[in-house]
Amino acid sequence: MSLKNKFAHVELTDVGRVRDHNEDAIAAQPELGLWVLADGMGGYNAGEVASGIAVKTVIDLVVEACKREKRNEVEPGTGYMRQTIALRDAIMRANKIINQTAQSQPQCEGMGTTLVACLFYDNHASIAHVGDSRLYRLRGNKFEQITMDHSLLQELVDRGFYSPEEAQRSTNRNYVTRALGVEPTVDVEVQEIEVQRGDYFLLCSDGLPDMVEDEDIHLTISTFETDVGTIGEQLIKLTNDNGGRDNVSVVLVHVVDSFPATAGLVGKFRNLFG
Repeated sequence: MSLKNKFAHVELTDVGRVRDHNEDAIAAQPELGLWVLADGMGGYNAGEVASGIAVKTVIDLVVEACKREKRNEVEPGTGYMRQTIALRDAIMRANKIINQTAQSQPQCEGMGTTLVACLFYDNHASIAHVGDSRLYRLRGNKFEQITMDHSLLQELVDRGFYSPEEAQRSTNRNYVTRALGVEPTVDVEVQEIEVQRGDYFLLCSDGLPDMVEDEDIHLTISTFETDVGTIGEQLIKLTNDNGGRDNVSVVLVHVVDSFPATAGLVGKFRNLFG
């Protein structure tokens, strides 16, 4: 089943006001309910190489996994768990490719990338991330960060050295403790959450929350509501108006309809004789 008409969405990236090139990368397969965002790092143009490899590898491998899933006609209620595994495995494969490229190409030495990805299936979202690229959800009037940064600052918050409010104002927010390509293997954090009609999911590179307070992100989404294109443009504008010290990428997905999985052959057989 195609999910193309189940979401309103926008994908935007901008170089910002300070950097001379953009090392972020974004990719989408709306008909599969898949969005991927990566924020590259490294000397020369290696950061954009790493982020580009990451999003392409994840898209390609998850698309192939979804095709296999469709051929096997997995029963509703179990498929989204397999989707989570497929997403995690694709990111781990991307890590291996980036690491090998960095080892074999001198101009790419030391490159890496953070990444956040979301895959919608059967009224659930499989979310995976590495580093400090984030995913937020707005449900009703509750705006919350779903992913927790893999960063030194977040570790200090977890240990009680900083409050979340103090961390929001800290200037030492960009020391990541996990990234794709830095080591031969990587620990990908994955989770599955239920999705409701009307939910907003925001994927972003750290260029957005570094420049714009969470309250202002929430207000922007609430103000323009279903006009996701305008919301995306306003978030980029706010970032740049506040200094735009980094590249900024935003992906906003508004769930406009439910998307239960269709029954496979076994389910149809049970319904026929149940």
